[in-house]
Amino acid sequence: MARMMSDDFTGGGGRPVDLVHLSRQTFGDRDLEREVLALFERQSRTMVARLREATNAKTWADAAHTLKGSALGIGAFAVAEAAGRVECDQVDHLSSRAWDDLNRLEKEVEAVNAFIASILQAA
Repeated sequence: MARMMSDDFTGGGGRPVDLVHLSRQTFGDRDLEREVLALFERQSRTMVARLREATNAKTWADAAHTLKGSALGIGAFAVAEAAGRVECDQVDHLSSRAWDDLNRLEKEVEAVNAFIASILQAA
């Protein structure tokens, strides 16, 4: 089995995912790390799509909140912060500011998912 995450990277170091945090969350279980990262990748795409299709404040807030929690769990703190901003936009979810926040969130998610893909391919 290829060396993975916690051995290859330390302390986040500006990476989109804090791999030390992830390792603590998964008790150093590398198979679980990969499983959680793959789950985040799928779920993040679903939540961004839900945000883009949201027709009411509750759907908007629920999707943003779900994404924020998932991001915190894996150590994708920039995504969690961006999702938190989007979640706060729930009342004005059709405003240009909300859509700007959503566009920033989507870029953060893309960066994390590209990073995850590189890790999963190396495994």
